[in-house]
Amino acid sequence: MTGIGTRFRKLKKQGKKAFIPYTMAGDPSLEKTKDTVLLFEQCGADIVELGVPFSDPLADGPTIQRASERAIRNGVTLRQVIGLVKEIRQETRIPLVLMTYFNPVFRYGTGNFIKDAVHAGADGVIIPDLPPEEAEDVIKLSKEARLDTIFLLAPTSTNDRIRKVTRASSGFIYYVSITGITGSGLLLDGSMEALISQIRKYTKKPVAAGFGISTPEDASAVSKIADGVIVGSAIVRRLHANPDGLKEYLMSLRSAIG
Repeated sequence: MTGIGTRFRKLKKQGKKAFIPYTMAGDPSLEKTKDTVLLFEQCGADIVELGVPFSDPLADGPTIQRASERAIRNGVTLRQVIGLVKEIRQETRIPLVLMTYFNPVFRYGTGNFIKDAVHAGADGVIIPDLPPEEAEDVIKLSKEARLDTIFLLAPTSTNDRIRKVTRASSGFIYYVSITGITGSGLLLDGSMEALISQIRKYTKKPVAAGFGISTPEDASAVSKIADGVIVGSAIVRRLHANPDGLKEYLMSLRSAIG
């Protein structure tokens, strides 16, 4: 079992849900990103999602797009992000998931990327623009290397799509809680509960929900439905607008998730 699977199993035994914060690697610097990951762990994070800067992040809203642009201006590359993972591993074993797009992986070389990511200490990868139908090589090589492949489902997902994604995913399934981009507002109208209940008919793998979660109230509501709560844009905003208040905000999310 991978580090992600082990963490979810432990949380389930404890009757808890996973807190999964996100930060963009290299924004404002790689050194600061390392400090942020360690702060996440200090504030009770269970898994960390580490963004890889990319020039055309189609699933991300303005907040994360701007963070990606700042990191690119800093010269941050996928190779450097993998190097950052290796540095982080010298201080913590918290599960790390790389959130990237396929173009950087393709340019790096899929096999080389997976080999280097695992060697550095990454536990999983999310590639939003790579659907399961086109991910055969990534899934095969990742499975051999024990790197979890995490695919996405949305409120519009059909039963056929749910079946394909649950089969292809390992570690956990990423439920996109809104039909929009990161940073959009969360809508708790019962659709999330209905879709996640449908997902559970096809798999026993954990389901973590993200997109649109920004307040402790949001996090609390989602934690009652999903196995994990992913918070990204709201954290990135505070990292820049109010870094001194980030720790308090993270602790409030952890407390709300339970």
